[in-house]
Amino acid sequence: MERLKRRTDFKAAAKGARAPAGAFVLQARHRAEESREGGPARVGFTVSRQVGNAVERNRVRRRLREVVRLAPAAALQANHDYVLIGRRVALAADFGDLTRQFDAALRRIHIAARSGQGDETATGGGQDAPPHRAGSPRKQRDERPDGRRRKPGPEARKDTDKSR
Repeated sequence: MERLKRRTDFKAAAKGARAPAGAFVLQARHRAEESREGGPARVGFTVSRQVGNAVERNRVRRRLREVVRLAPAAALQANHDYVLIGRRVALAADFGDLTRQFDAALRRIHIAARSGQGDETATGGGQDAPPHRAGSPRKQRDERPDGRRRKPGPEARKDTDKSR
């Protein structure tokens, strides 16, 4: 087993199959370009800043690394890239639960791939899925394509002038 370290590898795995679990999300993709060589499975770990401070993020990452290390060698298939995205729940979750969730997520991904659904639609995460826009429709309408808010028009300014 090798580690994923490049951003391009993480982004490529994000376009593959997804299997959400309670403490993490497992992403996987088959590396077709290296299928002749029989390359080893590669695993990457990522934890967002939303999970907590650096100490908490590192603890989640260490727990996930240990789950993968203790997994049976046959669980991770050759020529596959796996990415585990840690969630805050992984801090307090029982280690046995983490290993069961990891095994179940791996099974879901590999069963979906064998059944012919393909990597993109194996568990609902595909590149064709429309992006989710949070917030009310008014907020979305007031946003520019670059994500910044539009300034209110003259009619909105008149309303504020009347209240003074």
